[in-house]
Amino acid sequence: SMLTAEQALGFVNGLTLTERERQIATRVLKEVADRLTFLIKVGLGYLSLDRVSLTLSGGEAQRIRLATQMGSSLTGVLYVLDEPSIGLHPRDCSKLLDSLVSIRDAGNTVIVVEHDEETIRSADYVIDMGPGAGSRGGWVVAQGTPSEIKSNPGSITGRYLSGEMAIPLPLKRRRLREFIEVKGASKYNLKGIDVAVPLRAFSCITGVSGSGKSTLVMEILYKALMNWGHKRADRDGHAIIGADKIEKVICVDQSPLGRTPRSNPATYTGVFSFIREMFAQVQESRVRGYSASRFSFNLSGGRCEKCHGDGLLKVAMHFLPDVYIQCDTCKGRRYNRETLKIKYKDKDISGVLSMTVSEAHIFFESIPLIRQKLEILEDVGLGYLQLGQPAPTLSGGEAQRLRLSRELSKRSSGNTLYILDEPTTGLHFVDIQRLLDVLNSLVDRGNTVVVIEHNLDVIKSADYIIDLGPEGGEAGGFLIASGTPEEVSANPDSHTGRYLKQVLSTRGGTRVA
Repeated sequence: SMLTAEQALGFVNGLTLTERERQIATRVLKEVADRLTFLIKVGLGYLSLDRVSLTLSGGEAQRIRLATQMGSSLTGVLYVLDEPSIGLHPRDCSKLLDSLVSIRDAGNTVIVVEHDEETIRSADYVIDMGPGAGSRGGWVVAQGTPSEIKSNPGSITGRYLSGEMAIPLPLKRRRLREFIEVKGASKYNLKGIDVAVPLRAFSCITGVSGSGKSTLVMEILYKALMNWGHKRADRDGHAIIGADKIEKVICVDQSPLGRTPRSNPATYTGVFSFIREMFAQVQESRVRGYSASRFSFNLSGGRCEKCHGDGLLKVAMHFLPDVYIQCDTCKGRRYNRETLKIKYKDKDISGVLSMTVSEAHIFFESIPLIRQKLEILEDVGLGYLQLGQPAPTLSGGEAQRLRLSRELSKRSSGNTLYILDEPTTGLHFVDIQRLLDVLNSLVDRGNTVVVIEHNLDVIKSADYIIDLGPEGGEAGGFLIASGTPEEVSANPDSHTGRYLKQVLSTRGGTRVA
């Protein structure tokens, strides 16, 4: 059980059996080999069979379910997948596409919600939604074959596919002067490697799935800087040199922001405090003696007491997950009748929470403290989110960008290390450009940004690449290449470099000032 899927398949295929044993075991061994083969086909050959399911990423769990379906031999089934390419290297993405094609060819229908360019190009039919996000979206902009989408001038997706629009290369790479060095990294599958991460630069950690990227960044670099202080540190056979050059470390991950409906973008970013203060300044509030706390749904007084300000009532389903239904007293508005009588520009506090970030940005344009925080949310591509959208309904990518927006709103003295794990999850080409602008603005302030990423448009835009591999699991954990995107693309041993070379030659020629 400790073997990876690839190792286990080799073990099963290499068994030497007597004639009697072969007759007994033939059917069983075929089933075992088929299931292991399906895991390998969807790019999960590096996973050990005893891996705890809670440690799997969302993309890995989804691909395990896909492998299960490949072995079911069902026909006439409609399969719906939500971004199955999450966490996949371009090399492994082709394996996933082959698996989807085999399911389709068996007589099934496959619908995929996806932003990955290769997946879109491989589809038989594309439905492009837009033109914007949130209230600015919701229309079918274009539909047809990928070539028909490319020729449709109304489709932004099509314009990226045709090459009319592209994420350009930076005008120049930043000059690298100082580094943090990780010496002898040997945790999990890392093979005692020495890695140098440049300071005050934008770096990408790349490699196929399971090559050791998260182990290097999250398990070694991040934990070392957080636990050992800003000095040289030795533990578990490795050392961190140059940690004193970093003042603060911030990991912007994709974990949930909160588990209750009371947590939302407005409260998380702190903008709701200013909104409540503003409502408390309204003439009617002063007459009634209402303070800012009256407009908090966490405190008694102004909130609906039946749902305690959630706007939803939780129904325990015992053996099933809890279900939330709209509160029948406040109708989901969170507040009692008296509080909702207070209005600013004809909007009560509940109406403000139901606005999208973009709508609120226009609504509060004359109030600098609120406008500035909303501008940052727009900058990270979250203009479509409702201010009061419950945190449990946010995707991992949205939660990560909310964390990023909160960090951007703080005053930075520089010398901060920002770590992000696949921030392009759920992002369209347009949103990736916005994200790159945000990350580069952090570096321009004197900070260091380290991103674990598979997206080639992000990788080509980095100042420095650290490529691990060559494969996943035990066959990975080596430092394959490091340097600028151009240097890594010239390395024949790098899987990332091979795909990066294609991107740099086809859509890397346009440089932006």
